[in-house]
Amino acid sequence: MAAKEIEVTGSGQSRLFVTGSTGELGRLVIGELLKRIPPGRIVAGVRSPDHEVAKQFVAQGIEIRVADYAQPETLVKAFQGIDRLLLISSSADDGRLAQHENVINAAKAAKVGLLAYTSLLHADTSALGISEDHRRTEAILAASGVPHVLLRHGWYMENHVHLIPTALQHEVVLGCAGEGRFSTASRGDFAEAAAVVLTTEGQAGRIYELAGDESYTLADFAAAISAAAGRPVAYRDMPEADYKRMLIDMKLPEVVAELIADADTGASRGELEDGAQQLSALIGRPTAAWRQAVERASTAGDGQ
Repeated sequence: MAAKEIEVTGSGQSRLFVTGSTGELGRLVIGELLKRIPPGRIVAGVRSPDHEVAKQFVAQGIEIRVADYAQPETLVKAFQGIDRLLLISSSADDGRLAQHENVINAAKAAKVGLLAYTSLLHADTSALGISEDHRRTEAILAASGVPHVLLRHGWYMENHVHLIPTALQHEVVLGCAGEGRFSTASRGDFAEAAAVVLTTEGQAGRIYELAGDESYTLADFAAAISAAAGRPVAYRDMPEADYKRMLIDMKLPEVVAELIADADTGASRGELEDGAQQLSALIGRPTAAWRQAVERASTAGDGQ
C-alpha cells in the first residue's frame, strides 16, 4: 500500500517512543518523525542522558527517557503513557533475544498500543545466521498479545558503501556471494518507512518486507566503483571460510566476520534479493539509488 493511500494521524496527541534513538538508524527515525509530528509527541529512548545526541534531542524539544534493553527496570517506567513504540533490533552479540523480550514485556506492562519491530527480510524463512533471533523475537511478539507490525529490513546499502575506500586502495572487492544479488536500501529509506508506520493508522498485524527497488551483484558493485573512479576495481569471489578468515585477519571481531560472510553466502542463495518494492510503496518514492551512492563515495574517496 502506498503511503499516500494511508490516512496520516496528524490530529491526535498520541506519543511515540523510539528505542535506540542515539544509534545510526534511531537518529534518522527521529529526524523523519520531526517532519511529520510536533517534537512534543516524540520520546527518545537513550541509555545515557549525557550522550551528545540525547542533548541535541532535548534542544529540539524532544523528551528523553532512559531505556536500556539490558535493564528491564528502566523500560516499564520509560514506556508509561506511550501509544506507539519502535523497537530497533539490538546490536548486542550476546543476549539480543533476551533484550528484545525485556522490551516486549515492558511494552505489554505499560499497555503500549502498537509496537513496530525492525526484523530481517523474510525472517520466517531465512537461513541467515542472524535470522534465528529475529524469528524468535517475532514469535515472542505474537505470543505477547501486544499489537505489533513487523518491519523486515533487507541489507543496508551502507554496509557495502563503506567498503569503497578499501576497494579503491587494493583495486578489488572481496566476498563470497558469487552471483547473488542484494536489494539494498539506505538507512534513510528504512527510517522513513518506520516513521510512516508510526504515524499512520491500521498498522497492527502488518508485515512489511522492506528492500531496495534495484538489486546488484558484488561484481556489479565493483564495476560501478571502477566506472566512477576511473580505476580498475574487480570482484574476487572466495570460499566462505577463506573470506571469514581474511576478515578476522583484518582485525574484525569473529562474530562480525561470521555475520558478513554468512550474509554473502545467504545472498548467493537469493536471501537478500526482493523485488516486491514494498519499501518504495510505503514511503511513496523510489528507494535510494545504489549507483549514485557508489559514485559519491568513489569520487569523494571517503566511503560516505
